[in-house]
Amino acid sequence: MIPQDVGRLITEGVIENERIEYKKGWNPEKILHTICAFANDFDNLGGGYIVVGVNEKDGMPSDDIVGVSRDSIDRMNKELINNCKMIEPSYSPRTDIVDFEGKTLFAIWAPGGNDRPYKCPDSLSSRGSTKSYYVRKMGSTVRASQSEVKELFSISETIPFDDRMNEKARLSDLKLPIIENYLSIVGSSLSKDMYSMPMKTLAERMHLIDGPSENQHPVNVALMFFNERPDDFFREARIEVTLKPDPTGRDMTTKEFLGPLDAQIRGAVSFIRNTVLEEKTLKLEDRPEAERFYNYPMVAIEEAISNAVYHKSYQIPEPITIVVTRDRMEITSIPGPDRSISDADLRKGRLISKRYRNRRIGSYLKELDLAEGKNTGVPLIIESMEMNGSDPPSFLTDHDRSYFTVVLPVHRYYLSSIRSNVSEEVLDAPVESDDGKKPRRTRQEIIDEVLSILSERESVTMKELSQLMGYKSQSNSLKAVVSSLVSEGALDYTRDSKTSPYQRIRLSSRR
Repeated sequence: MIPQDVGRLITEGVIENERIEYKKGWNPEKILHTICAFANDFDNLGGGYIVVGVNEKDGMPSDDIVGVSRDSIDRMNKELINNCKMIEPSYSPRTDIVDFEGKTLFAIWAPGGNDRPYKCPDSLSSRGSTKSYYVRKMGSTVRASQSEVKELFSISETIPFDDRMNEKARLSDLKLPIIENYLSIVGSSLSKDMYSMPMKTLAERMHLIDGPSENQHPVNVALMFFNERPDDFFREARIEVTLKPDPTGRDMTTKEFLGPLDAQIRGAVSFIRNTVLEEKTLKLEDRPEAERFYNYPMVAIEEAISNAVYHKSYQIPEPITIVVTRDRMEITSIPGPDRSISDADLRKGRLISKRYRNRRIGSYLKELDLAEGKNTGVPLIIESMEMNGSDPPSFLTDHDRSYFTVVLPVHRYYLSSIRSNVSEEVLDAPVESDDGKKPRRTRQEIIDEVLSILSERESVTMKELSQLMGYKSQSNSLKAVVSSLVSEGALDYTRDSKTSPYQRIRLSSRR
């Protein structure tokens, strides 16, 4: 049996095209190549599934569910076992027989293997056939190129941390009620039979344990999802939410979320929904429809938190932190994105990577509908902020990529809470041009521009800020507004000395 509802794989698209292949009929050679490709897990996505008995069109299941003959199941199982013996090194997938819409389907689960790279015969019809390495590309199985083979050997040197055996844990650390809840959510047929089989058998079928039969231990991802306190095994494996309504720290509250990773996400999201989220409806004079928006769109919050859980390193004892201030929400995880993502792409929100730190965490989150597909999280955050009428999010890290922060600016309607802390004369007094002629903008307009510019940049010098705002020189009015915003806690200087030639300005970390 496989730990996923095949019906959801077909109808709901719970996983990416790269991780599932549909076959109208039994084709042993092509199926063996695909199993080999899933085992190699070139993109560290967690392997994949093959469903026999479903017609495919353009990589997606068609409405033509043909099924397979019940009488052929035994033959297919035997052929599969014999064919997989030809994979080097040794590898065995899991299988299941599924009834779907009145048809019988034969499902194969091939998780990413720990002994990759794997190779298999190019042909099953000729003796002594050469063996090749296979990988998945754009939803298809192909023979790996020479450079891809070289990369396969390179990535095989390290098993992703979430898939490593944890010798400090025991089988009894995996809790049946939590496993049952997961299997029920994803609709796995294992949920019906789990209590009639030994725990070791269940854990083996779900690929939750590893090691020789006489010395098996849970893998790390099993402890992260199926133990009440993952932080007992991975220090600081938690989410910490801090509400900081005042820049001085008065009335600040902090709440921690522990437990299985999916429970942490749901808990943090629920807490933010109940304590932070606000909806506003504005009646506009120029149109009959009212404008509805939130201070933060829930979709962006959910995706940013799930991404943090997905990409955090659980070898580094630091929690995921969410800090909500009057004008922004910051979701930070450690470390930052890998070097394959350039700084330019990071600034543009194009975080496309082939390498994932936690391949099986990602698989579980997607199966539980807590994360989107491959490389779609950041675009979804950007899109939801735009649809809400919010300013675009920012994605921050440092030169060493030691952290990654998603900054969600509050909807502009709510920025009045910042301005209310600036003295009235600073807000309302007109700004005179440097040559004494007609005022060009009010101080309120300068404040809006400064906050907008800094929401898109990590920091700027006064010279850069002046240029970005269209001043020919450093305006005294701009200097006065910046000084006031710093004293009120909205902005920070990066250095203690205000006159330092390396001085820069940024949005305040004290808020």
